Amino acid sequence: MGSRLPATIRDAGTWLRRFAATTPGAIGVVLVVTTVACLVAGSTAGRQLDAKIVRTEQVLDRTEPLAFAAQSLYVSLSAADAGAATAFLSGGIESPQVRDTYEQALAEAAAALAEATAGATDAQTRAIVARIAADLPTYTGLVETARANNRQGFPVGSAYLRQASDLMQTSLLPNAEQLSKARFAAVREDQQRIGALPWTSIVLLLLVLVVCLVGSIVLLRRTNRLVNTGMAMAALAALVALLWTTGATLTAAQLLEDGSAGAGARVENLAGARILAQQARTDETLALITRGDITATEKAFQTHSGDLRGRLTAAGGGDSDAERALTNWNAGHNAQRTAYEKADYPGAVAQAIGTGPDSSATSFARLDQELRDDLAQARDDLRDGVAAAATSLTLSPFGTLLLLLAAAGAVISGLWPRLKEFL
Repeated sequence: MGSRLPATIRDAGTWLRRFAATTPGAIGVVLVVTTVACLVAGSTAGRQLDAKIVRTEQVLDRTEPLAFAAQSLYVSLSAADAGAATAFLSGGIESPQVRDTYEQALAEAAAALAEATAGATDAQTRAIVARIAADLPTYTGLVETARANNRQGFPVGSAYLRQASDLMQTSLLPNAEQLSKARFAAVREDQQRIGALPWTSIVLLLLVLVVCLVGSIVLLRRTNRLVNTGMAMAALAALVALLWTTGATLTAAQLLEDGSAGAGARVENLAGARILAQQARTDETLALITRGDITATEKAFQTHSGDLRGRLTAAGGGDSDAERALTNWNAGHNAQRTAYEKADYPGAVAQAIGTGPDSSATSFARLDQELRDDLAQARDDLRDGVAAAATSLTLSPFGTLLLLLAAAGAVISGLWPRLKEFL
């Protein structure tokens, strides 16, 4: 029994080889191979193109909102630090406006942290948000202690504020930056995958064309018919599917290029610019709070301000309203530093936190508002680019699958009559 089975298989294999060498056998092989190639290529192309559409939905519903929440957390923490320093510099009981700025920044940071925590699906992200959540109450406690001492005129308040700012600069902001970079990297990865050519589908569609060509040559030699209508229609359908797959993907890539290299990069640069502006503002006010050598804080301010200008240039903001606001702020800061170096401390403080049109506070507020508006517009452009890419891919999964099913049907309808001639 065991020795008879291999012999049977060998006999069947021999029969198949002999049958394939005949004209009906050759036609049958061409029919089966071409039909299977069409079905495999169609299902693969449909799945790959559908996966791209699903990824665009993922960007709009999850990846991009989480990236925006991460950068909002980063910006809000920086704004809170700057607001705390400004409030302390006011002396005694700060104005309601200054206090509201600090509390609003904390509220926005808490909301962004909650959103980032809800979207934390990997261990690294969960660890980052856990560290931020643990350090934030400590930071606010130090700020409140500094505020209480400042209201009573105790100089130790500045030490508490410096400790709070150090915690912000060495722990909270680095963790927020790490989270923001990771989230934006996820957005870029999704965009790259959406715009990448589906090479598996393209190779399979090219294989269908090759199979149709080889099959047509076999039919020509076996039947002396120059063109088989079914094979020709199948090749045409595969060619259209190939062009559709490639064209839809390249169109999506171009739309994402507009949204990624344009809006995507602008979002990151403008978010970074807002953070640098807040950090420079903290440097500016801490220099006056310490009431000592301002060399270190001045160097930090110039570094942050220079990086900020570079971010604006990278975001295409040269000669923009934000650029002009930064120039005005730098001029106000220079006036503040000059007053401080001349031992005019009240004049330096007034320049730093005053409400005059040329004060550092006014120029900084104008810059921050310009950056906020530009960032909102860049984010809208980014999302519009992803949505447009999804639209360009909408019909491609169903369309390519339908074309390849039609190609398989054309092969069967074209070759079955030829096969029946020999049966």
